Amino acid sequence: MSSTPSPCPQCSGTFTYELGPLLVCPECAHEWSPAEAAESDESAAPVVKDAVGNELADGDTVTVIKDLRIKGSSSVVKVGTRVKNIRLIDGVGDHDIDCKIDGIGPMQLKSSVVKKI
Repeated sequence: MSSTPSPCPQCSGTFTYELGPLLVCPECAHEWSPAEAAESDESAAPVVKDAVGNELADGDTVTVIKDLRIKGSSSVVKVGTRVKNIRLIDGVGDHDIDCKIDGIGPMQLKSSVVKKI
């Protein structure tokens, strides 16, 4: 075990101590194992992939791979439309990309309808 235990994952308290195989936070009485803390750090950021399987990141430029009708409007996002500077979010339903499309405005897209350039 390291000389300074990791901070509490629940309250971020720094006064944690070892109690047998567990780590304990005296501020909130939360107990956890060091293995659980390592697993939660790795799974904290979900991986978002495009339709082809490429991993997406904030700031990427993508291309729309199918025509998208916009609800409540007669506008259509055409195949091949470039979308610059995307942001990954945890949106409504399967929508996990927040972006601004030239000529249409801000909207959310599903990663399954875009391809990374």
